[in-house]
Amino acid sequence: RAFQVCQRTGRALSWLRAAENKYARSDDVRIAYQVSGDGPFDVVWAPGTISHLDLDWEIPQRALFFERFSTFCRLIRFDKRGTGLSDRPVKMATLEERTDDIRAVMDDIGIESANIFGVSEGGSMACLFAATYPQRVNSLLVWGAQARWIASPDHPWGQTQEEHD
Repeated sequence: RAFQVCQRTGRALSWLRAAENKYARSDDVRIAYQVSGDGPFDVVWAPGTISHLDLDWEIPQRALFFERFSTFCRLIRFDKRGTGLSDRPVKMATLEERTDDIRAVMDDIGIESANIFGVSEGGSMACLFAATYPQRVNSLLVWGAQARWIASPDHPWGQTQEEHD
């Protein structure tokens, strides 16, 4: 389980005890999530390509980041289907299915609306969630995301197909 003291600073991360693993059902997949902090507003953290709720606490920089984040809000983090503590689906999940996992977690907690923070590949999920459920999004923050990987005539930024292959 998560350590209770940051190895780098020796500072106690006592609130981690409250960040227990819970599971929401999205279609036939269980989505692992944690809730930490009790601030006046909710932030749903849509992770990048790979995540692991418990292992995040073993990296001091990440643990301190999430600890700080949880001092001013209620932070909801989840492992996307196929990563971390969430179930492995039988087939590759579509963007729409992964996006619906945000809704499933919010529903399981009983959150009507939240601030959605999409990181890296989670940025696409966050944007699609905001477009699909605008009434459930108070604000949208996207960090380190891209509109698409491969350049095209209408989107000249990105890799060529040859670079991608």
